[in-house]
Amino acid sequence: MAVAFRDYYEVLGVDRSASAEDIRRAYRKLARQYHPDVNKDHGAEDRFKEVAEAYEVLRDPEKRERYDRLGANWKAGDDVSGAEGFGGFAQQNGFRDVHVEFGGGDFSDFFEGLFSARGARGSRRSSAFEGFSMRGGDHEAELELSLEEAARGGKRRISLGDGRDYEVNIPAGVRDGQRIRLAGEGGPGMSGGPSGDLFLRVRIKPHPRFRVEGRDLYADLPVTPWEAVLGAEVEVPTLDGKTRVRVPPGSSTGRKLRLRNQGLPGPRGGHGDLYATVKVEVPKRPSAEERELFESLAAASKFNPRTGL
Repeated sequence: MAVAFRDYYEVLGVDRSASAEDIRRAYRKLARQYHPDVNKDHGAEDRFKEVAEAYEVLRDPEKRERYDRLGANWKAGDDVSGAEGFGGFAQQNGFRDVHVEFGGGDFSDFFEGLFSARGARGSRRSSAFEGFSMRGGDHEAELELSLEEAARGGKRRISLGDGRDYEVNIPAGVRDGQRIRLAGEGGPGMSGGPSGDLFLRVRIKPHPRFRVEGRDLYADLPVTPWEAVLGAEVEVPTLDGKTRVRVPPGSSTGRKLRLRNQGLPGPRGGHGDLYATVKVEVPKRPSAEERELFESLAAASKFNPRTGL
């Protein structure tokens, strides 16, 4: 039978100048796509063998050099031959009318003719087929936590949509977007390869009071006009409960009061801070007495915030 040239570069989808790493990466991608343990489509196994054959040649510098020398002028004809010693091919002008009769095996006749010894045809198998194994793919799922849960950490039981249950150890102070790795709980390996990992990507639910910036927390601190003017000690909520803070006299809206070590814990110990931002609020529906007092204050006060006096 006539043996047509096989463009191994085209099979792997790489340029003829591709590096060894480019070739390896292209092979792994295609092998994962067409491996018969994963892809049950008709023709996937044949495509996998074609990919593995191309990789067997192009990954080996000696074989690749021989292949490149042979194939440099392959467009001169549909069939291929080489110089004497190239697996028994005989030289023909234009690379036409070449016939070989090699036995079966996992390689194409083109490969066997170019790289196999005459007496061993059909008996050699590609290392890309023998012992081929591949690590399973990594999986990812979202793990939604409240801010309090993220700050405290600890163990939590979770259930995935596919029915798997895990008890997960959540590190204290885990951050939004951080991934928690469960080794070996991803996709199964192929042909004896190890399983991939399962990554749980943390999503922290919005909190009704606190805003998060790094390890620090920010919260509004509503105060009355007289507390802002005269100063006061007021209650401030924290992740662990409540504490008290001193509002200095003459505090305006926007002033930040720092509460040390009341933020989120860090991975190596320590905590961020909590910043309470003063927000002066007035009664929306003042009583008659309150209105009278405010009117008296307005008449007596010379303060004008628009002039700074």
